[in-house]
Amino acid sequence: MLFFALAALPAARAESPAAGGSGAATLPELAVSPDLQLHKKLNEDQMSVFLVGDKVESDPDGKVTLTGAAEVRRIDSVVKGDSIQYQRSTGEVHVVGHGLIMRDASVVTGPTLNYNVNSKTGQVNDPNFWLGANGGSGTAERADILSRSKMRLAHVVYSGCPCPDPAWYIKSPKVDLDFDANEGVARNGVLYFKDVPILASPYLTFPIKKERKSGFLLPTYGTTSNSGFQFSLPYYFNIAPNYDATVTPKYMSKRGLQMGGEFRYLGNSYSGSLTGTYLAKDQDTGNPRWMYIAQHTQNLGGGFSAMYDLRRVSDDNYFRDFTSFGLNDAITNTVPSVAQINWSGLKYWNAYLQTYTYQTLQDSTASYTLPPYDKLPELHVQGARYDWGGFDVQSDNYVTKFRSPVYTGDIAAFGSAYYNGRQIYGNHVMPDGTRFTSYDTISYPIVHAGWYLTPKVGLHMSQYNTDWYGLADYPRTQSRILPIMSVDAGMTFERNTSLFGHDSIQTLEPRIYYLRVPYRDQSQLPVFDTALATFNFAQAFSENLYSGGWDRIANANQVTLGLTSRWLDEKTGLERLTLQAAQRIYFEDQQVTLPGETPRTNTKSDFLLGAGAALTDTLSTRFDAQFSPYTRERDEMSAGFKWQPKRLAILTASYRYQRDPAQVTNPNIVNSLGYVDNSTHQFTVSGQWPITSKIYGLGRWDYSLQDKRTTQAVVGLEYKGDCCWAARVVFQRYAISAGEANTALFFQLELSGLGSLGTDPMSLLGKTINGYQPVTPPITPKTTFERYE
Repeated sequence: MLFFALAALPAARAESPAAGGSGAATLPELAVSPDLQLHKKLNEDQMSVFLVGDKVESDPDGKVTLTGAAEVRRIDSVVKGDSIQYQRSTGEVHVVGHGLIMRDASVVTGPTLNYNVNSKTGQVNDPNFWLGANGGSGTAERADILSRSKMRLAHVVYSGCPCPDPAWYIKSPKVDLDFDANEGVARNGVLYFKDVPILASPYLTFPIKKERKSGFLLPTYGTTSNSGFQFSLPYYFNIAPNYDATVTPKYMSKRGLQMGGEFRYLGNSYSGSLTGTYLAKDQDTGNPRWMYIAQHTQNLGGGFSAMYDLRRVSDDNYFRDFTSFGLNDAITNTVPSVAQINWSGLKYWNAYLQTYTYQTLQDSTASYTLPPYDKLPELHVQGARYDWGGFDVQSDNYVTKFRSPVYTGDIAAFGSAYYNGRQIYGNHVMPDGTRFTSYDTISYPIVHAGWYLTPKVGLHMSQYNTDWYGLADYPRTQSRILPIMSVDAGMTFERNTSLFGHDSIQTLEPRIYYLRVPYRDQSQLPVFDTALATFNFAQAFSENLYSGGWDRIANANQVTLGLTSRWLDEKTGLERLTLQAAQRIYFEDQQVTLPGETPRTNTKSDFLLGAGAALTDTLSTRFDAQFSPYTRERDEMSAGFKWQPKRLAILTASYRYQRDPAQVTNPNIVNSLGYVDNSTHQFTVSGQWPITSKIYGLGRWDYSLQDKRTTQAVVGLEYKGDCCWAARVVFQRYAISAGEANTALFFQLELSGLGSLGTDPMSLLGKTINGYQPVTPPITPKTTFERYE
């Protein structure tokens, strides 16, 4: 084989021997090899042309004939064939037999072809082609290469499926490709699936590479009992590398035409998005319906940053009426919005100033939901220094202005003119006010191998300026100062043992926590954002019986005893079994309470019990419970297991019970007239399982034992095609309020390499079915050098 290089190369610079006249050559130092990359923006005179062939002939006019395994190579393109005629003066290349052109990982082959390596133009008869790094390929009757970045194909069959026999393909009489714009345009294109036409369009666009491009996205469709048949056709705008937008008109047979959109942006010091929907007139209610979400983050420099997350909907029933899939969105009853400025300019100090507001959505079929307080605004300043001569010091300081939403409805919605023992004055449901708090602590952690001891003291100071709206017997200004002292200690013992046939290390971890807080009368302080905390393993070792903003600090003279034992796999460290238990011992009665709460007089708290086990590598289980040592009744309990023997096969079941918090604070409330038990008593089963080698079943069932009804049911089938496709049908029914439910049915045909037809259930299945996996794994992404020549 003969090899030639034809080009004017820049002269090589000759280096003399090492300076100093020693005559010894200096060896070059080792250098890091650069990553494989494309060479771009080279001038024509910088590109060498290499000619390869078994036989090379040249005439005086500059025509070179290559025969046998012939190649014409430049850094930006490769031309191959059985026989090539190359004109050096013009760059014209004529190929006969097994012609091939490669540029930027795109390959075109054909029996004959003409190509100009200088102008990057040419023609190929009966070409086969592979486009870019995404694996799209096809055939055509003719290919006209118009420039370095543009190509026109006639009578094309194209598919993005990398299989030898693609499950789907697009037929079109004319396709224009623009590699710089990353766009393919098929005129009068028809999408075929299994040789059956399923979609036709006079103007169908698709991306050539993996980068984004403007154009219509695949339509989606489905049906729900609330909105009827739904059809949407999104259009994507690739405005700039750091800006894009999607506009989605959506038709609902029971509601009308809804316009939706999303705008995203990204800068060097900021990012954000704006999302919303608008329906001018709902055919069912006769009113306009809308929703918006505006999010932004900004680095202001100098240790300052800012963010906002603003959310609002047009009415109480927006999520119930327009949530196509998913129980969680449908039962949303508060819509929060926050705007915040943060500062972290000093080593040990940070702060933020924020406003936090809520839109409370009422359920007309249930009792009135009391809106939470808005914070307009809240300032937080924190200072912390750890291991300062062995001490940890921290100071948390808040100033918060609370405003309750004004209630304009019928006072009868409350069932009484009283709320939490306080008379409602005018249209103010709750008192407003400003709270100043400062909590300063110092601790001295002593940590050694196998044990630790952490004494801690703190001082909590609060002041309230409250507008009681006519309740004169409550002071407007009040203050509270409380010292808090605690000691936390624990040990860890280990021994070698075995469990489930595995060599293991067993630990025994006792823990003791003592807390002392003196009593202060707090009965006339307002309650802005404080509630009785859920009793669990973390809360059992905390400083307050209440959670939130410390509007109540419970008196305490108590000790918490805890014991944990773990069995760890000796080789892998996997936690095979965990057993936990904890209980509080009280040395004085509870005197500080929330309005309506019955004070505790028992000397012992509920028992906390927990157990978790990885019985095998595929089967695990968990159990947690909270039992009263006096009544032997449970206040909370949860249990569940997960079995996942292989990919695409998983079964989970769980049971959860939680006593109504109102019963916990006041056990006698069950005897009150009109009391509604809000205990949670739910059983859940979910799973994904192969029925045959191609068909998979999936589903989830949530049943409320308290309400004696199904709150959510999902049933579906998935079919896994031979290559590049899958089909799904999913039915869902879920509660949208105390007395209503919605049903949804949707289909999806997923074509790997192109997208999906039908409403996308993937987000629904991933959220509702624990451990769900798609039956079609993603196609392995290719690189620009996948077909490197």
